[in-house]
Amino acid sequence: MRVNRRAFLRTGAGSAALLLSHPAWCVTKDDAQLTDSDIIAQAGPRIERYRKGDGVVSVRDARGKAVPGTKVTVEQLRHDFLFGSNFFMFGRCGSAEREEQYRQRFVALLNYCTLPFYWASFEQQQGKPNYEYIDGVAAWTREHGITCKGHPLVWDHPASSPAWLTDDPKANERLSLARVRAIVSRYRGRIDIWDVVNESTHLANKLHKTKMAAWAGALGAVPYVTESLDAARAANPEATLLVNDYRIDPPYYHILERLRRHGKFLFDVVGIQSHMHDGVWPLHKVWSVCDTYAKLGRPLHFTESTIVSGPRKGPGENWGATTPDGEARQAELTASFYTALFAHPAVQAITWWDFTDLGAWQGAAAGWLRADMSPKPVYDRLLGLVKGQWWTKTEATTDAHGKVKLRAFYGTYRLTAQSPAGQPVVKEVHWQKDAKNHFQLTA
Repeated sequence: MRVNRRAFLRTGAGSAALLLSHPAWCVTKDDAQLTDSDIIAQAGPRIERYRKGDGVVSVRDARGKAVPGTKVTVEQLRHDFLFGSNFFMFGRCGSAEREEQYRQRFVALLNYCTLPFYWASFEQQQGKPNYEYIDGVAAWTREHGITCKGHPLVWDHPASSPAWLTDDPKANERLSLARVRAIVSRYRGRIDIWDVVNESTHLANKLHKTKMAAWAGALGAVPYVTESLDAARAANPEATLLVNDYRIDPPYYHILERLRRHGKFLFDVVGIQSHMHDGVWPLHKVWSVCDTYAKLGRPLHFTESTIVSGPRKGPGENWGATTPDGEARQAELTASFYTALFAHPAVQAITWWDFTDLGAWQGAAAGWLRADMSPKPVYDRLLGLVKGQWWTKTEATTDAHGKVKLRAFYGTYRLTAQSPAGQPVVKEVHWQKDAKNHFQLTA
């Protein structure tokens, strides 16, 4: 599904000026003092306010006359809010049965996925990028209504610093920028959301000793990120571009603040990682992070979120397998985390890391599915929220004016009315933020 950048920003939050002027995006003294219990208690009213809008469905006959007493069904098909996960195990689950379960359970719950573009594995031989795999995944997701994001285009980590890079930083700069332009251009219309630069905050600490890091560190974080954003924007002006980081402290904020030209930000969305392998953030911390980064006037995506259901084996060791107690805890904490984020108006997307324990990062029991693809309690808990509590499906009867008035979650809908002849009349519509949402069916 193609995401138009201007429409994406408009439906999600609007321009920087609009965001900063909107009271929902201001950090108040009361918000700063919210406890975890306050956040959960206030989540319902906030979700009602920020994630839903009023609308009217009218039924008229061929002459334009109102048709009262007609049953109308309003059925949500998709959220505007992006609920996602990385989709790295697509085609790699080891058996046809596990593969089918992986795909079916993904599409039953989520509408958004992250696809891998780690340079070292994506282009193991110079000039031979693995487009075939991504093409296949992108085709499947498009068929199933899942929006794709590419991750990451530029990163100084060994995973994105191919061995065949040169010892000349300027040559590597040219190669990296050419890769950004080629990939973003190739997938325009299929993948229009990008984590352009990943984890630029650690350049000053020289965390990685790669050829990418040598170029990026010498250039400096802000010019390094700026060049990459410019290359991506030139390749697809309508794309939604993210800067992504695991740091949530001032160094990241300061980099983002400086990514401007003529007073306008070069990026569209702030990417925030929230891997919580060794300790789950209290909700007041989650809320504080949202409030802090919302002050930039750009929407927020929680790009990599993890809460595990298995213990760590020991200091510095990998993780143990999922346990019943760990799964119960994971379900409860994840539901609270998602509820807090869905209640905050700055947040537009949440991506889980990983969807299944099979092949999960660090070998952790991070998934909503076990390694055999059976669902953990967290899967059912989130399904009950995303496709239950936060989902609109209702029936009503038109009033004397042939109208049904209701409030619905923002997203795509199927409207159905019965004609006087008994034939169903069906129309697909988009229930949008900051729109009138008046729809007419001709019965």
